Formats: sequence, C-alpha cells, structure tokens
Amino acid sequence: MKPLQGRRILVTRPRAQSEGLAALVREAGGEALSVPAIEIRPLEDTAPFLELAARLASFDLAIFVSRNAVESALELLAKSGLAWPAKLRVATVGQGSRRALEARGFSRVIAPSAQSDSEALLALPELARLRGRRVVIFRGDAGRQLLGEELEKRGAEVAYAACYRRVRPSSEGLAQAWAAGVDAVTVSSGEGLANFLGMLGPEAVARLGRLPVFVPHPRVVEQARRAGIENAVLGGPGNAEMAAALVAYFGAAR
Repeated sequence: MKPLQGRRILVTRPRAQSEGLAALVREAGGEALSVPAIEIRPLEDTAPFLELAARLASFDLAIFVSRNAVESALELLAKSGLAWPAKLRVATVGQGSRRALEARGFSRVIAPSAQSDSEALLALPELARLRGRRVVIFRGDAGRQLLGEELEKRGAEVAYAACYRRVRPSSEGLAQAWAAGVDAVTVSSGEGLANFLGMLGPEAVARLGRLPVFVPHPRVVEQARRAGIENAVLGGPGNAEMAAALVAYFGAAR
C-alpha cells in the first residue's frame, strides 16, 4: 500500500504553483485538494514598477524574493519592451526561483543551496559587503522587511519593485473541501497560514483539532503554535521536501 493511500491532502499553494506538490501527493497514493490560500493578481497600477524598471541599469544587484516575483517582473518587463541590463547581477532566495531565472536565460544566479529564505540568502558571502551599492528587490505588494532592512544596515541603498499583488481568496472552495473531509493541510508561507486560518473562520483552531498542518519553515512552525495550532509539522519550502514530510508522517502512522 502506498504511504498516502486514502489520505486527502489540502494543498494551499497559489494555483500556478500547486500542481508540483499535488502530483507528488497523487504519486504517493493520496488525493490532492488544491485550495489556494493566496491568489496572485496583476498590479492595478504598473506605473511605479515601470518607472523603477527604466532605471535598472543604475542598480548593482537585483533580488527576486520568489518564483512569482520572477515570473511577474519579467513578464512586465517584456510587455514594456525593456531589456535586462547585461551587467546587473541577480540573486534569489531559493532553488525554485533560481531554476525559474535560469530557464529564462539568467546565469550565475546567487542563491542559497540549502535553506530557502531571506536569512540563508543574507548569509552568503556575495551579500556581505554592499556598502555604497544599489539593490532592487522584486516582490509582491507587501512582505517581510527583513531582507531590505538588513541590506540597508550593511550600507546598501535599497529600492522595492512591487510586481504583483497577493490577495486572500474567498472561502467557498475551502468550505467544499473541508465538508468532504481533510487528513492534512500544507501551507507555503506565513502569509498563507494566516490566510488559511482566516478562510477557515473564527473557530479555525478548534476545527483543525489535532489535524497535522505542514509548514515550510521553523519560523512558520512558531507562528502556527502562537495561533494555537497543536500539530504543526515542519516540511520544507520545496515540493519534494513537503511530500517527503507527508510520507514520513503518514507512513509512520500505519
């Protein structure tokens, strides 16, 4: 019997990124229920992004905080007819977004090889000495401030280029999935966890009970515990890591 046989796993990644994990869940015998807790939408006003994009050649380093940032920013640049400056170095926080950049022709992408987060990127030697350097961070319309704040402490001049919006979806799809029964929940970020709890409703923690909630990072484990979630399980930022955590958890339970 496959390790996830008979298990219904809720996948809350944004819709465009959900299929990778869903496929691994199905491969392990489970049923993947795709109910995004974050919806990625285009910017309502692209003028600030385009104004900054026109000055990209004046920057020394560009950082993409996610695969969504890679896809959204490069799509906006392509539509505007703006070319990427040949000498502008590129960095990102994880291997998924590194691969997305490489698939679009970028080489020598600066990225941590193991842990995928701002802390791991900041620990790389390439980001140690940035005094007097200009850095642009491609991200959504909001997000963690840690990366930019730490780079400013190191003497860099930081600008933010919002290239997409993140919105909490309606709870209709979640209500349908929940009514049919769920054996585990996977979330891809702290924001995704907060959105999921909001979608689940005011009695979210009570409704979860001891249901395992798989999260990508120790920071999100702590966030889950502060929210009252009893069974927060550390998976990982990547699809393979999250699927392996699901298999280990439910395989041990058989």
